[in-house]
Order: sequence, then C-alpha cells, then structure tokens
Amino acid sequence: MPKGRKAKVKKENGANLGFEAKLWAAADALRNNMDAAEYKHVVLGLIFLKYISDAFEAKHAELAAQKSQGADPEDPDEYKAVNIFWVPKEARWQKLKANAPQPTIGKMVDDAMAAIERDNPLLKGVLPKDFARPGLDKQRLGQIINLVSDIALGSDADRSKDTLGRVYEYFLARFASAEGKSGGQFYTPRSVVRVLVEMLAPYKGRVYDPCCGSGGMFVQSEKFIEAHSGKLGDISIYGQESNYTTWRLAKMNLAIRGIDAQIAHGDTFHKDGYPDLKAEYVLANPPFNDSDWRGDLLRDDKRWAYGVPPTGNANFAWVQHFIFHLAPTGLAGFVLANGSMASNQSGEGEIRKKIIEADLVDCMVAMPGQLFYSTQIPVCLWFLARNKNNGRFRDRRGETLFIDARKLGTLIDRVHRDLTDEDITKIAGTYHAWRGDKGAAEYTDIPGFCKATKVEEIRKHGHVLTPGRYVGAEAQEEDSEPFAEKMKRLTATLRQQMEEGKKLDIAIEKNLKELGFGK
Repeated sequence: MPKGRKAKVKKENGANLGFEAKLWAAADALRNNMDAAEYKHVVLGLIFLKYISDAFEAKHAELAAQKSQGADPEDPDEYKAVNIFWVPKEARWQKLKANAPQPTIGKMVDDAMAAIERDNPLLKGVLPKDFARPGLDKQRLGQIINLVSDIALGSDADRSKDTLGRVYEYFLARFASAEGKSGGQFYTPRSVVRVLVEMLAPYKGRVYDPCCGSGGMFVQSEKFIEAHSGKLGDISIYGQESNYTTWRLAKMNLAIRGIDAQIAHGDTFHKDGYPDLKAEYVLANPPFNDSDWRGDLLRDDKRWAYGVPPTGNANFAWVQHFIFHLAPTGLAGFVLANGSMASNQSGEGEIRKKIIEADLVDCMVAMPGQLFYSTQIPVCLWFLARNKNNGRFRDRRGETLFIDARKLGTLIDRVHRDLTDEDITKIAGTYHAWRGDKGAAEYTDIPGFCKATKVEEIRKHGHVLTPGRYVGAEAQEEDSEPFAEKMKRLTATLRQQMEEGKKLDIAIEKNLKELGFGK
C-alpha cells in the first residue's frame, strides 16, 4: 500500500493529531484485568471532566482579568450565559490532579462528578460516579488522571474542544474494537457515518436519529456544516437511545463539542420521544436484524403504513419509523443488513414492494465488508426521499440510483476495512450528480459501479434492491491481440510448460532411484 494512502486511512480513523494512539496505548496499559466495557466509563468520564474543566478555567482566567470592570470569576451565571458548564471548587481538575496519588482519589472524583451534576441540570444523571468502588485500583486511577492531564495543554488551539473531542471519538472507536459486539451497538465507524452525512448534506433543518448510540451522526452533521462554511445553528438535533449507559455517552459526546441537542432516553418503538416530529433529515444505524423488539405489542401501530413488520426482525419497523418521521421534503439515510434488500420472509418482501411502489427509494448503496468492529454481517445504505420532485433537486420520480461500492475501501488491519476520502467522495459525488445537486458533475452510468434505474426494471427483479443486480459487470479493457496470434502464443506457452513438466518428472524419478525408492 502506498504510504500516502495508508496515512489518509489512518487520518479517517481520527488519529491525525499525533498523540491519540500513544494516549490509548498508555491508558490501555493501565487497564489491568478490568473489562473494556467497564473501563470505558472510567477513561471517558475523566476525559469529559477534563474538557469541561479546561473550558471553565479558560473563562475563569478571562473573568479574573476583568475583575476591575466588575466581572466575578466565581459567579456561575457568567459561565452559563456563554454555554460553559460551571465547575464548583471541589470539582476542579487541578485539585484532582494534585490529589491523584492519594488513596481517597476515587471518592474525590465521585464527589466532583456529583457536584457538577448538582450545579448543571443538563448533566443530571449523565456522569459516571463509581470511581470509589473497591475493584478500581486507586493507584492506576491516579495514573490515568495524570495521563489525561496532558491532553489539551499549551496553546489556545490545543485547548479547543475539538482536540478533546477527537480524543474522545478516537477512544470510543478503540473501545468498540476492544469490546467486540457490545461495543458496536453504540459505535458506527466514522467512514460509514461520513458517507451518510456527505450524501444527505444536512445543511438546514431538523436532524433526527431515533437510535443515536453515542451521537456520531450528530457530530459528523455539525462537522459537515462547519466544513462547508454553514451556520451550526441552522440545524436542530433530536435523538433517542434506549440503552441508558449509551445515552450517557451520547450526552457527554455532544456536550464535549458544545452541540445543543435533545436526546431522549427510552425505547423508540414503545415510547417514541418525539411522536409529532417531522424531520428534514433522518440519519440512523439501527440494531441489525433485531429479534427482541417486542413487535407483537405494536400490531396496530399507526407507523406501519406499508405493512405490519414481522415480530422476529425489526428491520422494516425501523424503515417505517423513519418514513413516519420524514417531513414533506425530508430525506433519510440509514444502515441496514444486506438481507433487507432481498428478503421475502414474514411479509418483508411485500413491505419493501409497497415502499418501492410509493416511489420512496432514492438510492441504494452496497458497502464493502469488514467496516464494523462488531459484526461481519455485510451492510447496505438506504436513502429515501419523501418527495422526489420537491424543487430541491431534479425531478427523479420513478427512478432509483444503485451504487455497488463493495470493491472500495482499504484494510487498516487484518479484520477492519476503512473508506478513504476518495472513496467517500466517489460515492457521495455519484449520488449528487444523479440527483442534480447545484454545481455537481454530470451523471453517467458506470458498469460495475452505478446505474440509474427505472421502477419498471426493479419490478422485473421482483422488487429486490441489491445493487449488483442492476449495475452490471465492470467494463473490461479491450483486447487488441488478434485471435490467431493469441492462440499461437497460448499453445506455445502450454507446450513449453508440458516439456518442463516432463523434465521435472524425469529428475524426480532419478532422485528417487538414487534413494532406493525407484523401480
């Protein structure tokens, strides 16, 4: 692999500040026998505490310099007015760092977390408070505090929330890898999220993720707007997460970046946190093939406009939930297992057919394997449009774009693949060209990669949405060698190989005779 390409892949994993990998290695060395799922909250909780302490201290110094003008560095309202969390004296990082070697450090961290929650209602019930437990080695805890103390020191740029945010994101990814399946339940690889975000381009409006995990979709949406010189306040964020532990991670992940979001806790199917929400964008990575969603209790739900989903698989319950929450001009992009594109079990094929016939399917993308830390199940991306002729793009009624991206991506280790910037640009650019984005290139079908397809052709394939059925075979280079000459060359090669084979047989027979094994 060329050095430049490998570096770019590494950058996409978030390890481009130079110290994340070293920091992870040092932190992981302190884990001892603690399970990664448990250790995660120790480290991420401390990183979060360090972040809010850094932001607080910067504002505190600013207010202290303005004391002669009436500023009060110990007034909580001064901080809340600029969306900075107030950190009471007993919770400030310098105090924790100074006491890191003490055996009572665990209780001090717990007290600090409790004090911050007490004075900042937005964080109530979010922060981990189990650092005093006997099973946590206090010497190692002190070492981790010293390790985290080295993050975001130095210049103003180093102290920016993005530095700590990127460390937090990198650690989320590494914990997902260390935990395996359970980690993948809340972590969607950055490159997958980026494909969704780059394709949908959520510049303005409501962004909704009803199974938001640790909040990666929202972080990338804000990064997209920032990268394209948009206004971060132009989107409103709504999320929901059923797993309480993961919900806390999401709240911290968003708070660490100053992202204002409404994140509900609860089961999306049985206690929809936003029953009346209609969003301009839905981005999601729901649990794959969830068989434990208690669908038998929701047989008559108003969300099932295209058919009652099977109780043994929540895939099409999620799809219909997304559709239900789309605004009249809304777009949805989400990850599903490949089976969703072709399955006819338990009425899934009939639901998919109705969704296709309602002209909601805008684009289908087959993704390469090995993208996820948690599963080897191959996945695809669905893109739905509530109205394909809403004036935002060209009139696409009766059309669907198929993209087969299975050959893209680069292995970053033996079992994990990642998409490069070029891969993501190729996929998203193809979609933008096809749907007619302003300034996009002209769209052209590419055999083996993409095909613009009419609904009539999808009907001929039994309403199966697998891109490989539509994009055809990759174009082969034209063979300019005349047939007669090719046959002559291949025959000569074959004859030569046969002669060499005979010589080898004779040599082997001779050696066997010398060893006494011959006839």
